[in-house]
Amino acid sequence: MSAEGNPSRELPLKDAVAVVAGATRGAGRGIARALGEAGATVYCTGRSTRGQPSPYNRPETIEETAESINAAGGKAIALRVDHTSEVEVTALFERVDRDQGKLDILINSIAGEDPMMAGWVPFWESNLANAEALARQTLVSRLITAKHAARLMIRQRRGLIAEVTEDDLLLSSGDVVTQILRHSHKTLALIYGTELRQHGVVAIAITPGFMRSERVLEYFGVAEANWREGGQQDRNFLESESPQFVGRALVALARDPALLERTGQLFSSWQVAREYGLDDIDGRRPDWGTLGIDYSQVPQPMMEALKDGLEVQIGWLERLLERTRSFRARLLKSL
Repeated sequence: MSAEGNPSRELPLKDAVAVVAGATRGAGRGIARALGEAGATVYCTGRSTRGQPSPYNRPETIEETAESINAAGGKAIALRVDHTSEVEVTALFERVDRDQGKLDILINSIAGEDPMMAGWVPFWESNLANAEALARQTLVSRLITAKHAARLMIRQRRGLIAEVTEDDLLLSSGDVVTQILRHSHKTLALIYGTELRQHGVVAIAITPGFMRSERVLEYFGVAEANWREGGQQDRNFLESESPQFVGRALVALARDPALLERTGQLFSSWQVAREYGLDDIDGRRPDWGTLGIDYSQVPQPMMEALKDGLEVQIGWLERLLERTRSFRARLLKSL
């Protein structure tokens, strides 16, 4: 039910102002809708507008995202912004400051499903023709956006910046360029969290599970209304989640007054749902983290690479943790 249809419904973010960068589709659209559902005023930004689609050549637009929020009784504003342009991003946050006088939440979900991202192949076989363009679209754009959002949040000594990424491990899926860039989203949260902590501003990274984005639904030949039929092709799909699920996780985190203690950390939708008792829009609580994943459709070379990668990551992380603790102990002695 909409906020208008149920005036007594709790709106935990009713005084909050949020910018969702990359709100056109996928996780960005779902998060924008969840923030609107919680009462926030949501600025939905991206490049795809009616009559002016992005190079993705997909039908979704930021106007549709904003209209769905407004139709449900929320408040949303659609603004076309190319987040690789610092001029346009500067103008965006100047407008937010002028209109609202503050910024509480920034969601960086830019280029989460960029078609230039490629599937896994050994790095020596990867196509690097689009590497620089992809880095600008998926990394530099987020850095530009966070830079200008942080300035408003530092001024008011509060705020939340969330980088939407893939997987809650060190690395993720895709070819070497895709993995590097997705890993960079997690690193951005770590760097932001470290530098913003003294200003009372939180930065985190978060990943959805097996998410039913528009493109994923198309791949399975289903719609949100009959998505379970896709489980006939891949039983893992039965543990999938709507794009709003990760949005509800972010609403819960944004409400937590103790979140600053966990700034810089990497979260997952399913972990947050367990911790805060959250359900998806259909009343389920999908948990990708505990699923016994069916790998029968994954090619054997990819499985071997995944196994080897996990073993290398464990050794890497164990040694890194040991060195980090040792360095911290030496540093504290000198303070």
